[in-house]
Amino acid sequence: MKNPILVLASASPRRQELLREAGISFVAQAAEIDETPRKGESPEVYARRLAGEKAQVVARKFPENFVLAADTIVIVDDEIDDEILGKPLDHGDAVRMLRSLSGREHRVLTAVALVAPGKGMEIECSTTRVHFRKLKEEEIQEYIAGGEPMDKAGAYAIQGGAASWVTRLDGDYSNVVGLPLMLVAEMLQYCGFLQS
Repeated sequence: MKNPILVLASASPRRQELLREAGISFVAQAAEIDETPRKGESPEVYARRLAGEKAQVVARKFPENFVLAADTIVIVDDEIDDEILGKPLDHGDAVRMLRSLSGREHRVLTAVALVAPGKGMEIECSTTRVHFRKLKEEEIQEYIAGGEPMDKAGAYAIQGGAASWVTRLDGDYSNVVGLPLMLVAEMLQYCGFLQS
């Protein structure tokens, strides 16, 4: 095998920027899959399945290379069932999500899938706990009007306009942006793409 490359199975500019900042060279190839949750699927199982499906779709096109994929979800703890917050469907859905996050803690979970040529696929997860201050209704409406939340899990970008809402963060910040760099580096080292 001649100099295999890393293929990022994502069109996310945030994931691409994180890898560039970490000095990891890659090419990007978007993965189109059905992201509909399955009945009874837990948040972690859902995120792991999506990350794995994205990696497999792209790995079929690049069988001689390493393929990295990720799926990030926001989880609101509920007494009955944890609610998964993916990307909002529309303005009203974004409002609902941000209201549910206001003044409370939530979890951001990213599943990372890595396909190494000749070695199969590995999937690992990273979880970060984030606490928001109480949000005013006008803040929510202004934020959504700016368009930033519409392609983000949980309807917010921690590295953008929502940064001032965070009162506490326990875990990996890059995980909340969309790609847990420490975990990714460990996985790339383990499979031989990066030197430790």
